[in-house]
Amino acid sequence: AYDVMSSKHLRGDVNYAWPTAEIAVMGPKGAVEIIFRKDIGDPEKIEARTQEYKERFANPFVAASRGFIDDVIMPHGTRHRIATSLRWLRNKTTDRPWKKHGNIPL
Repeated sequence: AYDVMSSKHLRGDVNYAWPTAEIAVMGPKGAVEIIFRKDIGDPEKIEARTQEYKERFANPFVAASRGFIDDVIMPHGTRHRIATSLRWLRNKTTDRPWKKHGNIPL
């Protein structure tokens, strides 16, 4: 959901995540089954690889270090951070390029 919910890639202004967030293209289990498909017959190996993948990649800290999100915030501070961000963006102006034709639904 991150990619389509006002991500930095779509020019979202502010992006926060809770420490429990998973920011990834797919879940850890699906990714492990593709990356380590040779081990698919061994459920113990797949489980171990899935746990390793979760610890290494399926957390918001990787996304924060790459600049995909602005900060990892605690759930109890969410309201304050969002209110502060909205005040910060209150007077934001956006320059949009002129378009000859609109995008009409077909």
